[in-house]
Amino acid sequence: MTPATASAFKQLHAASLAPASLDLKTKELIALACGVSRLCEGCIIHHAKAAKAAGATLAEVQDTLDVCVLMGGGPATVYGKKAIEAYNS
Repeated sequence: MTPATASAFKQLHAASLAPASLDLKTKELIALACGVSRLCEGCIIHHAKAAKAAGATLAEVQDTLDVCVLMGGGPATVYGKKAIEAYNS
């Protein structure tokens, strides 16, 4: 990835997660759910930790992951476990 692309992605990341109608915690939980549904381990680790830093409780993460399992089936159980591990680390 070029520095220009990295910079543009960083700007997109900041703009997308900026509090607006939804607060940062909610947006991080959504991002975590997207990471689980896309089976992206790096995304899961980053957004699980970011959700915790934004004030998400373990119970809120678990509720988010329950919806991931509903929509993603078995693979979401495997990647959901990775999210809990990242949250707890």
